[in-house]
Amino acid sequence: MHYNRFPKSQRLCSNKSIEQLFAGGGTAKSLAAFPLRAVWMHSSHIPQPSSILVSVSKRRLKHAVDRNRTKRQIREAWRNNRDILEDVTGINIGFLWLSDTVQPTPLVVRKMRNLLHNISEKTRTETTQTTPCVK
Repeated sequence: MHYNRFPKSQRLCSNKSIEQLFAGGGTAKSLAAFPLRAVWMHSSHIPQPSSILVSVSKRRLKHAVDRNRTKRQIREAWRNNRDILEDVTGINIGFLWLSDTVQPTPLVVRKMRNLLHNISEKTRTETTQTTPCVK
């Protein structure tokens, strides 16, 4: 089953896109569900798959083993729940780790689901508000 893969097309690698995502005063929006924080924005009007960035700071988790495990947990939670955003295209999401300790995987998965549902809701309400009704 190839659906559960995490191809390069779904990774946010472009420096320009990353700068736009984290630039102050931009159109990026943010939500937090401890121990995760999601920062997202629409990348363009061209339909493309959603791209993500995973960041776990050395300031939060000192040991590389813990940082790598946490990034693996976040990527796995994304792979298993990305279908929540299947109706949303062209969105860049940055997942930032907020906790100073390693968290259990079921908690990370639950918080990821929560964040993705909230992002889906907010993007749906934004698109319905910005699209004028034509009769």
